[in-house]
Amino acid sequence: MELGFLKPLFDRPGPWASVYIDTTRATEDAQRLQKLRERSVASQLIDAGADAYTIRALMERLTHEPVSGAPPGRALFAAGAEVVLDIPLSVTPTGIEATWSVLPHVAPLAGLRGDEPSCLVAYIDRTGADLELRDAHGRETVGQANGKERGRGQRSVPTGEWHFRNKVENNWNETADTIADELARQWPGSGAQLLVLTGDSRERRAVYNRLPERIRAATVEAENGSRSPGASKSVLDRQIAQACEEYTRDRLQSALERFRIGRGRPGEHRAVSVDTGRGEAAEGVPAVVDAARSHQVATLLLGQDASDAGRDVWIGPGVDEVAVQRGQAQAMGVAKPVQARADDALLRSAAAADAEVLLVPEGMQGPAGGLGAVLRWSL
Repeated sequence: MELGFLKPLFDRPGPWASVYIDTTRATEDAQRLQKLRERSVASQLIDAGADAYTIRALMERLTHEPVSGAPPGRALFAAGAEVVLDIPLSVTPTGIEATWSVLPHVAPLAGLRGDEPSCLVAYIDRTGADLELRDAHGRETVGQANGKERGRGQRSVPTGEWHFRNKVENNWNETADTIADELARQWPGSGAQLLVLTGDSRERRAVYNRLPERIRAATVEAENGSRSPGASKSVLDRQIAQACEEYTRDRLQSALERFRIGRGRPGEHRAVSVDTGRGEAAEGVPAVVDAARSHQVATLLLGQDASDAGRDVWIGPGVDEVAVQRGQAQAMGVAKPVQARADDALLRSAAAADAEVLLVPEGMQGPAGGLGAVLRWSL
């Protein structure tokens, strides 16, 4: 999970109300159940000591949720009588959770928001391409790339079969160049992690070969997409879903392999050197806190059943002001350190450093205690 969308939560002080709620409406008594869920949220926040204005803001947001098109769950974060983020979830929360704490309780998002990568999809034919951006929450058209291929209705052709074929081939080469250039232009700002090329195999391959190497490394080809209006996308959807699953699995396995190679003894945070090189790792709360404080975390690994996630650490208002002991925080210049959950504090630091978080599923070998990190390369 990329963490950039969480930054608005860390630009302002708390305390924070954090709510995870089931919003499915698959039963006949859905409206009654939703009212009960909202009452549970309010009750939990009152018991936790949340202020009335912030509770009211959350209740108003939940009350005005649309009946149709509701996601299976939502995560809401509010402070100072304002709902700052309202995030649709891909996975239904197992229960209603509402907390009041110094930091927003963002750690459950790793398992509930879904880790499906966003995809830039190019529907290619000999006249150009339609471009679509899709993720777990929807899809939108983001542009076209139109070439110089003749339209089907044009009847004039150059004299001679060879000249005609040569003209068609030149037009297609120019069209493929145009599509590749547009994809290279849109890729950096799209936020996509995967590029999907679909259409006839020859046309897909021509565009693929013209892409920059850094984009080809994140590109897959799918056979069953069409640019034609009204074309079915069901088979393509399944192919893209499979490509996303493979991408997610490969990314996690790669990160865990780097972590296993780079870690030392449990809890040890070794100094990066020329000998250790890329692949350094931190394991356990003290080591990961140290790495987060120095902005060394590239990938934060969070176990689904992390026993260390709820451990208390000491924090200050700055995103890198985090320590295992109160005295350490004071030595850093924090006048009044306060306690926070380790997972939420580390996610705050990771988001500020443009790191990512990967959830290690239950049953898969990950960091001891459920908290670890793959560190950035350092010269």
